[in-house]
Amino acid sequence: MQKEIQRSLDCLNKGGVLLYPTDTVWGLGCDATNPEAIKKIYDIKMRPDSKSCIILVSNFLMLQQYVSEVPFKAVELMEEAIGPLTVIYPSARNLASNVIAEDGSVAIRIPNDEYCRQLISAFGKPIVSTSANVSGHKSSSLWGELSDYIKGAVDYATTWRRDDTKEAMPSSIVKINADNSITKIR
Repeated sequence: MQKEIQRSLDCLNKGGVLLYPTDTVWGLGCDATNPEAIKKIYDIKMRPDSKSCIILVSNFLMLQQYVSEVPFKAVELMEEAIGPLTVIYPSARNLASNVIAEDGSVAIRIPNDEYCRQLISAFGKPIVSTSANVSGHKSSSLWGELSDYIKGAVDYATTWRRDDTKEAMPSSIVKINADNSITKIR
């Protein structure tokens, strides 16, 4: 795993787009603070940049660096979550503007996957995690189901977990509203 983390880090440090497995589906990732790298992801996905992406952070301390406030309700939800949970926070900060939604919010998840956590921790910054597909097409948690187009469009595709056979589902997504109410998105 360490060799793959180093190769993935090299890609991220060069502003590249990484194809990697997460705790949910295979993702396209890059430095979430690098607007040019994020633009590459939107181009690969053929997706308008008005639709923001999910961001992965390694832990709660990193999360606090990229949102103005972590409401107590979000902490409760993360502690109670049975599976992967992405929370949309109302006010992002310290991220590239093209990864933040028009209303200033940002979707962030702390992954349960050891490779992802180690990679993000070693990188020292959050990474984008959007499904590895052309916008509107099916996402997958299995390497063999990814399109050749996606595999060829990235700067580096990790070999980590390519032989997985167990399918995973995308994360649940909830939005913390300005009044601290919760809206379930997925």
